[in-house]
Amino acid sequence: MPRLQMTVEALRERALFVRRDIIALLAKAQSGHSGGPLSSADFGTALFFHEMNVNPSRLDDPGRDLWHFSIGHVTPVIYSLMGERGYFPLADLLGFRQLNGHLQGHPSKHDTPGIEVSSGSLGQGLSVACGMALGSRMDGASRRVYCVMGDGEQQEGQIWEAAMFAAHYKLDNLCGIVDYNRKQIDGDVETVMGIAPLASKWRAFNWHVIEVNGHDIAGILQAFDEARATSGRPSVILAHTVMGRGVSFMEDDYKWHGVPPNRDQAEQALKEMGTSLADWTARLESWTRPEVAPGLRAAS
Repeated sequence: MPRLQMTVEALRERALFVRRDIIALLAKAQSGHSGGPLSSADFGTALFFHEMNVNPSRLDDPGRDLWHFSIGHVTPVIYSLMGERGYFPLADLLGFRQLNGHLQGHPSKHDTPGIEVSSGSLGQGLSVACGMALGSRMDGASRRVYCVMGDGEQQEGQIWEAAMFAAHYKLDNLCGIVDYNRKQIDGDVETVMGIAPLASKWRAFNWHVIEVNGHDIAGILQAFDEARATSGRPSVILAHTVMGRGVSFMEDDYKWHGVPPNRDQAEQALKEMGTSLADWTARLESWTRPEVAPGLRAAS
């Protein structure tokens, strides 16, 4: 199953689409998280539109790569990535957190086609990914496993138990990605419970550590290449990001961790992104087919 492998230019454009989706669906729902979804949009786009082998038209494809967002509260970016990639129609995004929709506030395998495992309780996702990676090896499958974590989540002890497990079993088919935006719901991560030096901690657990600007698409692709080429141990990408990236009044402000924009704020945010709430909502409403939504430029 071939990877989609969009160009860097096309990926940047797609990440902009994802950010617009995030704002539009949050404005419609008036509920949900803003900060983390926006900070993870760039590496998330690189993951879904270049790095992973996935087949949204056949969710049980045994050759597919496996992915899991341990930070389940960032569903606005998860659902946008899935919709843009063709798991379900983009129009479904406007049913986010609605009683008649299938897009729950946290990912639910029972409600949303394509979610591998339900999530939401922080600290558990890397353990799930370890099971996926070890199980894939036992099955003789060549698939890779990707686990997206938050930096505040690194305060959870279960993360480090799972890290020890992965290194012990030399799970080189496992790649962790940490959205290192240095903010969590109560403030700065280092103020709440310091995790620095984070790279040194992961190295001490015998992981291959890659640090990258989480908003530099070309750098992110190189990081994924390096992780894929690493053998004998798992890899973790520390993606240095900015909470609320792409919206001037949200950037680097922890107060936007779990708050949606109101309609006026959404209008301002989308104006900064080169569109309007009405125009982008109309784009979502019009896309009722579950396939990769078109961009302004073709993929390579």
